[in-house]
Amino acid sequence: AQLRYSVPEDREPGSAVGDLAKDLGVEVRSLATRNLRLVSEGGQRHFQVDLAAGVLLLDSRLDREALCGQSPTCSLHLQLVMENPLQLHRVEVDVLDVNDNAPQFPKPEVVLEITEVANPGTRLPLEVAEDPDMGSNSISTYELSPSEHFTLSINVRGDGVKMPEMVLQKALDREKVAVHRLTLTALDGGNPVKSGTAKVTIHVLDANDNPPVCDPPISKVYLEENVPVGTLVTKLNVTDLDEGPNGDVEYSFKISNNSPGKFTKLFSLDPRTGEIRTKGPLDYEESSAYEIAVRARDKGSPAMEGHCHLRVELIDINDNSPEIVLTSLSSPVQEDATPGTVIALIGVKDSDSGDNGQVRLQIAKELPFKLVSSFKEHFSLVTNGPLDREKASGYNITVRAVDSGSPQRATQKTFYLRIADVNDNAPNFSIPFDTAHVQENSLPGTSVFSVLASDPDEGSNAKLSYSILHNGMQDVPISTYFRIDQDNGTVYTVRALDYEQDKVFQVPVEVKDAGSPALSSTAVVHVFVLDENDNAPTIVYPSVPKGSAFHQTIPALAEPGYLVTKIVAVDADSGHNAWLSYQLQETAEALPFHVERRSGEIRVAQALRDSEDPHRLVVEVRDNGTPSLSASVVLVISPEENSVQDFAKSLDLPKSSPKDTNLTLYLIISLVSISLVSCVMFGVVAARCL
Repeated sequence: AQLRYSVPEDREPGSAVGDLAKDLGVEVRSLATRNLRLVSEGGQRHFQVDLAAGVLLLDSRLDREALCGQSPTCSLHLQLVMENPLQLHRVEVDVLDVNDNAPQFPKPEVVLEITEVANPGTRLPLEVAEDPDMGSNSISTYELSPSEHFTLSINVRGDGVKMPEMVLQKALDREKVAVHRLTLTALDGGNPVKSGTAKVTIHVLDANDNPPVCDPPISKVYLEENVPVGTLVTKLNVTDLDEGPNGDVEYSFKISNNSPGKFTKLFSLDPRTGEIRTKGPLDYEESSAYEIAVRARDKGSPAMEGHCHLRVELIDINDNSPEIVLTSLSSPVQEDATPGTVIALIGVKDSDSGDNGQVRLQIAKELPFKLVSSFKEHFSLVTNGPLDREKASGYNITVRAVDSGSPQRATQKTFYLRIADVNDNAPNFSIPFDTAHVQENSLPGTSVFSVLASDPDEGSNAKLSYSILHNGMQDVPISTYFRIDQDNGTVYTVRALDYEQDKVFQVPVEVKDAGSPALSSTAVVHVFVLDENDNAPTIVYPSVPKGSAFHQTIPALAEPGYLVTKIVAVDADSGHNAWLSYQLQETAEALPFHVERRSGEIRVAQALRDSEDPHRLVVEVRDNGTPSLSASVVLVISPEENSVQDFAKSLDLPKSSPKDTNLTLYLIISLVSISLVSCVMFGVVAARCL
């Protein structure tokens, strides 16, 4: 908002200027909590805020003339800043003039000279009185004490200043009166009226009776600012009816307290030709107009002079770039900030005038922000869409200010806005389903696998911890088999694993961040236990006590190839570790029997001799593991005549039992598991390669 108050310059300190709380529409008790503070744009502190009453108070006595000089208006600009939410209000205080200064002439006495042959109507310029007050309190008129020879004429200059002149209305006679003494009084328009006086002494001279005359006496020239030095401004048109030295005119600047000599640094005057040229750079923003007084003096005796008044008004050109002022910036801003959230307060100003000083602000359209005009030359930067720190952790915002001049001038200011993170992303595993392998009988504490999760948030919102969930698939809690490092996600064994008991585990792993509220994700890892050769073969048939031998009879006339018996063995391991081979241990003498390596069948290798003694065979069953494990059985084969033995009975094979069926089932499951693991591994490798 923008507030406007007015206060007379003679008001005492502590006086109330305006009711801020009422005009701003806020409660008085909220001013302190919202940290209301006052900022003077000029750097001087003339006001203060009474937070208890919500009133703007005068802090020191104001002097309008000291603050604004001869400016027709005098305004002090303040800024009120309130927080929660952040708001900026502009306060403009007009300082009203009071008639506290009396008119005063630069000199208490003015001495003029006039020739006795001066014609009625001759004008004698007088000193202009000074009155720091403005408006109706400034100089209103002049009065001249009664005289039969002189009257007072008042001209108004281009800037509104009234210039007194004495006009000769009756011819002079020096022999009668050589000196005329009058009193000039300056009156202001205040109430009550104040005045100032100056003594005017007029010496009547003989000789040169025609003064130089400027045509026109008051003129105006328009000139663009920043013209090159040496540019001709004007050439004065002055005539003198006298001849010879009395008509030879010299020009010089006339300087008075009301017409400061600052223009002499910017303009030069040729004393012979009356040409006025620039001798320094002209800046419209420093001064938009200059009042130049020129004295035209002839060389007569006594010399006579005329006065020319020239007003040079500058035409503004677009020579100043806009200026961007970042009043306030709220950084960082939460990524979940709602659209319309105020991010920054931005002010802009341009020293040029008119269209050259009209400024508009721009930012890039692809940014999720927009500019909203608060009031004149002040803008708010607000969010215009959703923010996502994971896509953009910050923005370099470039604000561009362009004026409406021709050609246009622009400036830009860049500032960085950081986006603060909120916990809006759950952690994610790189692979939601994974496989791992561990050798059975590994020592407790063996590293099995590591899971890796990531969280695009930052800080505590991205700090991850891992844990194992109980899925209820095993009879015993999964935590009795495995544990996980909560910091790095590495899973270790808690105890040795037995392939023959558990071949595969499903380990559900949960990862959780440290945000508020915490977010989590889960992944399932299939841990396959790899078999090792830790079980020796077991001989199922023939079943004999340890240290005993199995006795088998065969016909004495058995032919080569005759099936004597068959050794049946199993191995609780799987794969290569369960592949069995059968062989006879070497003896000192050759035996007429041999054993099939894979089937375990024992057959007659050569014809038996009559009345041959029983043969003792040691059959060794060995698996294919590393290292290889084995078992053995002792057979005693006795040839008997007329022995015809049914093979099935001779084998005396036991009927298949549920235990044997289970062993076969275990072998089948082992083969299927190995095949499945191989397929999964090939699939994982192929996926990673792709």
